[in-house]
Amino acid sequence: MKIKRFALGALWTNCYVINDAASEGIVIDPGGPAAEVEEYIRDNDIRLHWIILTHGHGDHIGGVSELRNLSENGIAVHTEDADCLVDANRNLSAFMGTSVELPSADKKLNEGDTLKVGNMHIRVIHTPGHTVGGICLHIKEDDDEVLISGDTLFARSIGRSDLPGGDEDVLVRSLKKLTGLPDKLRVLPGHGPETTIGAEKIYNPYWPR
Repeated sequence: MKIKRFALGALWTNCYVINDAASEGIVIDPGGPAAEVEEYIRDNDIRLHWIILTHGHGDHIGGVSELRNLSENGIAVHTEDADCLVDANRNLSAFMGTSVELPSADKKLNEGDTLKVGNMHIRVIHTPGHTVGGICLHIKEDDDEVLISGDTLFARSIGRSDLPGGDEDVLVRSLKKLTGLPDKLRVLPGHGPETTIGAEKIYNPYWPR
């Protein structure tokens, strides 16, 4: 599994292009101007199956329109955040200086859904608390695996819960869904550096004890 990270937009949102050995791939959270992401996809002959969004905030969807035509199956987002794509008030971009409104999602995701892209299996873990439709993605290709945590879990922290749809108690409960994952599992968050499940169990003050 090959992973390429791009920090996009004013909030340096982590966008990930992930593909298997045969260049079958996905894009996760293109949050800002995405010309370099498009160039990377084209230069590496990646067959893009999905644009997957970990949640519907404007800083995670701002580059979707630039990449939409490259995605064979379109846009996937959790059911509870699907309305954010079409409403600049709900995705908060109306308050960030540039309103973002997109077409409706092509696929609405729910807890436990699995997408198969090439040799990769992508499992949806519903982790509300930052938004009502926040998700993590557990991606496996053979013995290689990674967790894309969006704004649910950061290195030594969690996503903010003071925005509409946020709830810190719910977010901490969502972390309990991740406790059974392997300690060595890489965690790639929506902002900031990567970490591991094991490190967060030890050092994250919000981790459920």
